Amino acid sequence: MIRVCFLIRQLNDGGAQRQLVELVKGLDRARYETSVMTFYPGGRFAAEIAHLDGVQLICLDRRRRWDLVGFTSRLISSLRRLRPDILHGYLPPANCLVVMLKPLLARTRLVWGVRGSDMELHHYDWPTRQVVAAERRLARYPDLIIANSSIGAGHHEARGFPREKLAVIPNGIDTARFRPDTAARRHLRSQWGIGDSEFLIGVVARLDPMKDHETFLKAAARWRHHGRHVRFVCVGDGPAPYRQRLQTLADTLGLGNQVMWAGTRDDMPAVYNAFDVLTLISAFGEGFPNAVAEAMACGTPCVVTDIGDAAGVVGDTGIVVAPRDPEAVAAAWEAMLARAGSDAEVVKQRARQRIEQEFALDLLIARTSKALESLV
Repeated sequence: MIRVCFLIRQLNDGGAQRQLVELVKGLDRARYETSVMTFYPGGRFAAEIAHLDGVQLICLDRRRRWDLVGFTSRLISSLRRLRPDILHGYLPPANCLVVMLKPLLARTRLVWGVRGSDMELHHYDWPTRQVVAAERRLARYPDLIIANSSIGAGHHEARGFPREKLAVIPNGIDTARFRPDTAARRHLRSQWGIGDSEFLIGVVARLDPMKDHETFLKAAARWRHHGRHVRFVCVGDGPAPYRQRLQTLADTLGLGNQVMWAGTRDDMPAVYNAFDVLTLISAFGEGFPNAVAEAMACGTPCVVTDIGDAAGVVGDTGIVVAPRDPEAVAAAWEAMLARAGSDAEVVKQRARQRIEQEFALDLLIARTSKALESLV
């Protein structure tokens, strides 16, 4: 039995959090004794972990950023009780903490999970920049570093992460959950007031400069002159000031009711099915874009920017454009809607088949299990 403990800041919304949950759910209970530790309580995915048989969910109950003494004491106490064979961090804060615990864990193998690629850190606060810098300095200490994208692995290697410790394991998609669903499509489009003859183009992403909603909105504004019945929706949320800035931009561009702000949603398979096209509009920082793969599993074609492994995920089923180019995005939407309109079922089938063959959830679990077992 391999005792593996995953450490993550919080089980809130996010692609890394979703992948951690799916991995933990899929690990062989006869082979792994699994625990998940979080810095902070709550998060939408916490309940999924808490209800899993044979998996411990441990909240370290950190009260604030500078709650260090009590938090560290609870962390050390929990690890001494668990005695993990493998301690697996997810994302920079947890990765750094894993290494700092190394003197107390002489027999424990340390694993990092890195998710993104070339972040433009000037968009983020000082503590975030410091943690990312610390991660680079500490990268020689873990026994294994798992990146979820080839682009991300290359970026981290260029930053000084040891090449021999880097492994690429793409994300995995639950194709039983994310699948074509005509009834869900009709129901959600009816809720949103989207007619059968209208095209719906959507973006699923937190409101963050990395996701570049500004380019999405500028591309949408170019469609006012096409004379086609097209609506746009942004699914995801973020800091109130940034959300207000984007909504003000939409009003300035004259989009009015043509753009919906749907916020965070729990019914993501229905969301993807409701779209005619999903757009990944990111300007930097992407690794493996979950939203793209999930949408494709639902049969929804995608227009993506050439950031991270997005182009490799869509393959020849989607259209890839340069980042920060609204005109190219608008032209790609036109081409994709024309392609889907001429042979919609073939487009849907090819998108889903690519995910089933290349990025299914069982592949993530098998690849990760093999990597972890190589350490013990």
